[in-house]
Amino acid sequence: MPSTLPRPFTALAWSNLAAQSAEQLSLAAVPLVAVLALDAGPGEIGTLAAVQTLPYLLLSIPMGLLADRVSRRKLMVLAEGLRALSLFALLTMVLAGHLSIAGLAILGFLGAVGTVGFSVAAPALVPALVPRESLARANSRLELARSGAFAAGPALAGALVAWTGAASAFVLAVVLSASAVALLWRLNEPLRPAAPARHPLLEIMDGAQFVWRQHLLRPMLLTGVAWNISWFVLQAAYVPYAVRALGLNAQAVGVTLASYGAGMVAGALLASRIVGALPFGRAVQLGPAVSVLAAATMVATLFMPSGLLAAASFFLFGLGPIIWTITSTTLRQSVTPGTILGRASSVFLAVNAGSRPVGAALGGLVGAAWGEPACLWLALAGFMLQAWVIMASSLSDLRRLPAPAH
Repeated sequence: MPSTLPRPFTALAWSNLAAQSAEQLSLAAVPLVAVLALDAGPGEIGTLAAVQTLPYLLLSIPMGLLADRVSRRKLMVLAEGLRALSLFALLTMVLAGHLSIAGLAILGFLGAVGTVGFSVAAPALVPALVPRESLARANSRLELARSGAFAAGPALAGALVAWTGAASAFVLAVVLSASAVALLWRLNEPLRPAAPARHPLLEIMDGAQFVWRQHLLRPMLLTGVAWNISWFVLQAAYVPYAVRALGLNAQAVGVTLASYGAGMVAGALLASRIVGALPFGRAVQLGPAVSVLAAATMVATLFMPSGLLAAASFFLFGLGPIIWTITSTTLRQSVTPGTILGRASSVFLAVNAGSRPVGAALGGLVGAAWGEPACLWLALAGFMLQAWVIMASSLSDLRRLPAPAH
């Protein structure tokens, strides 16, 4: 295995860090602004999250088709450029004092369209930039960059909102997103053969059928659905719950959310050792198992209200699932032919991330009707379900990374 990853991949990793940092800053700042400036509750926060995640459901599949037909680098440049424009518009709205739930939702929707394009194209581009034996290490590097964004973004957003107001958080997000565009512009993407022209619906069906029929990918897909619904049920309730029940201010809420990123960093750093020590299938299953422990820790705050317990929960939510992301992405890249990798990735993004509006809306409804504690219990039940799905699958028998698909 080479000691260093190729230079084009390094440019991708840095652009990923900038893009993820911009996204995490805005995702953390928006609900804080909504709660503190607009007195939003679980219903409004759930609605915001639901609208902002709809592009994953509506556009992941078309973006995947584009990623298999056109330059993946150019698609990422256009997608991140759209996110930068949406962040600039959000900054303008904050400076003008025209905040509203509707405005936050619309601009969040547009920014998420850019996120979808970036998220579909990036994993499809990685196998073209690095050799197969370096895929796991490359994915770990990308996830380490993303983990750093998760770790720093929420804490920084909370501090900026508390100390200098929301505008400074959005200024930094705009600068980071524009930097990601500049880095992507310089990336050299290898040419790939043009695929035969077919009807778009037939091409989309090829990717969806491959994922569903592949015995290793199908349980990963179902696990992702249950995980994302549960996570967004929890997210819809957490900020109002932390402020009202745990007594945390904006900065403290940001610190607890940043623990998620700290857990991701730890998981990304430990991933290679864990993969080396465990059968590959067991390494994939580790994340869902740790998520159950994380959800149980959050439920424990109902009996022992504590910001430290909440932070520990988010740390565990980062630690286990980042190993899941690294190992499951590597497995998907290995078993999926390169010609349909964009579409296969988009199926996962559409189904998994497209489950988020369901979880956000469900969390908003449950929180509005029965309060935030009901959301915490519902999330725990969902995390137990996703762990059962993956533990009962054929991944239990997978000892090493399968041979590459052709």
